[in-house]
Amino acid sequence: MLNVPSQSFPAPRSQQRVASGGRSKVPLKQGRSLMDWIRLTKSGKDLTGLKGRLIEVTEEELKKHNKKDDCWICIRGFVYNVSPYMEYHPGGEDELMRAAGSDGTELFDQVHRWVNYESMLKECLVGRMAIKPAVLKDYREEEKKVLNAIFLCKGMLPKSQVTDTLAKEGPSYPSYDWFQTDSLVTIAIYTKQKDINLDSIIVDHQNDSFRAETIIKDCLYLIHIGLSHEVQEDFSVRVVESVGKIEIVLQKKENTSWDFLGHPLKNHNSLIPRKDTGLYYRKCQLISKEDVTHDTRLFCLMLPPSTHLQVPIGQHVYLKLPITGTEIVKPYTPVSGSLLSEFKEPVLPNNKYIYFLIKIYPTGLFTPELDRLQIGDFVSVSSPEGNFKISKFQELEDLFLLAAGTGFTPMVKILNYALTDIPSLRKVKLMFFNKTEDDIIWRSQLEKLAFKDKRLDVEFVLSAPISEWNGKQGHISPALLSEFLKRNLDKSKVLVCICGPVPFTEQGVRLLHDLNFSKNEIHSFTA
Repeated sequence: MLNVPSQSFPAPRSQQRVASGGRSKVPLKQGRSLMDWIRLTKSGKDLTGLKGRLIEVTEEELKKHNKKDDCWICIRGFVYNVSPYMEYHPGGEDELMRAAGSDGTELFDQVHRWVNYESMLKECLVGRMAIKPAVLKDYREEEKKVLNAIFLCKGMLPKSQVTDTLAKEGPSYPSYDWFQTDSLVTIAIYTKQKDINLDSIIVDHQNDSFRAETIIKDCLYLIHIGLSHEVQEDFSVRVVESVGKIEIVLQKKENTSWDFLGHPLKNHNSLIPRKDTGLYYRKCQLISKEDVTHDTRLFCLMLPPSTHLQVPIGQHVYLKLPITGTEIVKPYTPVSGSLLSEFKEPVLPNNKYIYFLIKIYPTGLFTPELDRLQIGDFVSVSSPEGNFKISKFQELEDLFLLAAGTGFTPMVKILNYALTDIPSLRKVKLMFFNKTEDDIIWRSQLEKLAFKDKRLDVEFVLSAPISEWNGKQGHISPALLSEFLKRNLDKSKVLVCICGPVPFTEQGVRLLHDLNFSKNEIHSFTA
């Protein structure tokens, strides 16, 4: 592993630092849009300067290429010449220069982990980093550990080696086992944690490849096996929360006895920090698409029958589409099918469908392509990400939600959960900022929900209302918030969630601190 530069990223005074989360952009020159970059990569021009050759890059060689007109960056072991991309980078040239001539993996992950750089920069690929002998030794040790774990589960290790393996891993290291009947195979995962639920486990199997990701705190425990026999697409997942046990029950295609479960695939039986794991995608089918406002649609995607995935509250996924030969990725927060049960027609099982409220930008690159999809077409959907913890709701008494535009999306599941699953809750207040009345997402549902549940108050704030508008006007401000954010009791436990465009969120967080809300009482989402 190469040394990562010690300086902060994004740059302290850069525009990308000013707008937290790395989501803001710097003005680009005309002809330097993402589509222009895609056209350049398809033009056949040599973007590496190596005339199509791939080379092995030493650490010393990488360090030499640290100027704007000669800038190489290493990401996950691959080296790219990003000089041609400088003027096309939405975060600005200074951001790329932070990793010039070095391993920029950690810096990249802080801001752009979801970006599909392999596709975006494939024409800039210089080659692979030269691997030092010490790294090879570590890899072999890890491979040995993985194989030992497999043999352990099969009962194929000597007893002394089994003891050594368990001692090294420690009592808190997760493990798995399997057993079978004539028609079923059950894979049992022992997480040794008590806060495990159905949101914690993601299962995908295609053909003979079986993959189960278990989220354990800030790590991911991966079971990845090439099954020894064929199984049916349908399967079931059970969680015994009291002991942290997960059971995945597969149906055999043939009622024969299996001698072994299968062979290990990449990273099998590994406990990996989530920040170090790549994004895994599965193809989901578009089932329905309906207008919600003049520019916002509700998309319903169906998971494959061979997938179990439930997106936790407050977390997001990434949608991926091929556009003119390049895979483009964008993050979105799933929502419920509606805020009220009577709006759900037809009623669909929650564990097989994912809903998204997405604003279509006519001049954009991704959303028009998404909007052009026909019913039955497919979209790749990643596993969930996010740092929101449902434990924030424990013993909560007052919940305040501040949303602007499609920053409303994380609030949908929060509203549904808060009003049904937090017994201590006294009051929920939503302040929803939009430009005009026509922009308000699910206004009728929000009003009906507030009428139905007296704990909920909803206030709409418009920045460009018509003269007949009788509600609140303007932008987020101290005057609006000081009146809105009144606790039910002086010392009641409170949480304020905020989401919207970066300037809205940043200003809102500053105002909340000015109003004496602590860091632990505020959670900001990135719209």
